Amino acid sequence: MGIYLNPGNENFKSMVSGDIYVDKTMMLEVTDRFIDKGNKYVCVSRPRRFGKTIAGNMLAAYYSKGCDSAKLFSQYKIAGTPVFGQKMNRYNVIKIDMNSEYQMIDKKEDILKELTYEIREELNDAFPRVNLREKDSLARCILKVYNSTGETFIILIDEYDVLVREQVSQDLFNEYLSFLNGLFKSDTLRPAISLAYLTGILPVVRDKIQSKLNNFEEYTILDAMELAEFVGFTGEEVKAVCVRQGIDYQECRRWYDGYRQHGWEIYNPESVVKSAIRKTFGSYWGRTSTYEVISDRLRQNFEGTRDAVVRMLAGESVDVNVTGYLNTMTSFTSRNDVFTYLIHVGYLAYNQEDSTCRIPNREVRQEWFNAIEGDQDYKITNRLIQDSKELLSRTREGDEAAVAAALDISHIHVTSNRSYNNEDALQSAIYLAYIYALNRYTVIREMTSGKGFADVVFLPFMDGEPAMVIELKQSSSAESGLAQIRDKQYFDSLSHYRGNLLLVGINYDEKEKTHTCRIERVVK
Repeated sequence: MGIYLNPGNENFKSMVSGDIYVDKTMMLEVTDRFIDKGNKYVCVSRPRRFGKTIAGNMLAAYYSKGCDSAKLFSQYKIAGTPVFGQKMNRYNVIKIDMNSEYQMIDKKEDILKELTYEIREELNDAFPRVNLREKDSLARCILKVYNSTGETFIILIDEYDVLVREQVSQDLFNEYLSFLNGLFKSDTLRPAISLAYLTGILPVVRDKIQSKLNNFEEYTILDAMELAEFVGFTGEEVKAVCVRQGIDYQECRRWYDGYRQHGWEIYNPESVVKSAIRKTFGSYWGRTSTYEVISDRLRQNFEGTRDAVVRMLAGESVDVNVTGYLNTMTSFTSRNDVFTYLIHVGYLAYNQEDSTCRIPNREVRQEWFNAIEGDQDYKITNRLIQDSKELLSRTREGDEAAVAAALDISHIHVTSNRSYNNEDALQSAIYLAYIYALNRYTVIREMTSGKGFADVVFLPFMDGEPAMVIELKQSSSAESGLAQIRDKQYFDSLSHYRGNLLLVGINYDEKEKTHTCRIERVVK
């Protein structure tokens, strides 16, 4: 058992013995199918703290010859499958944590030389009859072992992209690409590799390396295919944690849900676990990173970025083309590149069905608020966010003039480069003006209700808050909006709701570019 070669199962054992462990061992049933097959080159990319490392430690504990893990895994789901034990602890595993290597070494340019030396020494100890020379690369060492003994290897590299994200020197970057190319693209070495499993925040770099590592199957936050349920917590897993820990599942959803793939709701494990242990909901994941990830990209100010950000802050989704980004830190050429990068790092969620992105949840929305605070390009947006709490209070009090005035400002702000006189823009103005309401309400656009569709419905999930039904009119009257709510019985869908109900009619005068508002209170 070595540091790199054939590690033990201690890391995985310590993780499963923590206060909260969610069983992801069925992932092994999938990775078993990759071994020694055509799709044995796998790259799994997710944001920070989404469970990449624990999955890598699980693979090491299950496959490594350096330990006996039968008892450890016998208590988990994988033990109930026909494949259990067939490939357990039968492979030479080389496990590398590139982030740790990068942090520990003082002279960054020597990282690959030092890493190769350490692994070669462990290979020398494990295979003393194989003639490994000092000048041999890691790829050549593995090839020599395979040719002499027939032994194959599983290579696990955690945070493979750290040398991409840290923007190291071009010489080191090129050396690293050659290092990866030698391990994973050589036809000569291919039979010696039973499985290559890389993890990172970014998918495989496409700039200058696409032709080299295009043999990797990529399981990304854009599309994780059959691995979608295994990196990150699913909705059912979070519900079980909430029940076990005695916390509110629906509130947990509002704070941490929002990433979806192939029918799975995917949560950030870091935030779920910390909120469950502390029994307090808050911004835990943001503390492991920084909102400057957002602000740095927004400063690039590509065309259309600001308008799209404002709409997302207001709770909407915007179109995004994720196919052009080259997965580097230097190849941003459009708003699509910026948004795709922010999807990969977790600050936006991607909807594969309609190719849109949005801010996923309350926790991440706070990071966006932090990012735009003090930014002159978003000065008005920030003021609207700050004022939205007061606007919600004024609406509850029936202050029609305050609502109209707030919409005058937000309508101008959300339509700088869009058609001013359309209902879509007016709805965006509503969302932005009431952005604070997202902390207290579920906001539903065009909700089926009564004899038609209510334009906007605010359903409270906080005690003491009134439900609101809003009808929008253009060049008509606010009174006609109220009449439509009554005539078409839009409040029928709220028959289960008991408490104050506000009916809000809003009219936009296209000629004057002003709004009027009428509010009616109904007690049910």
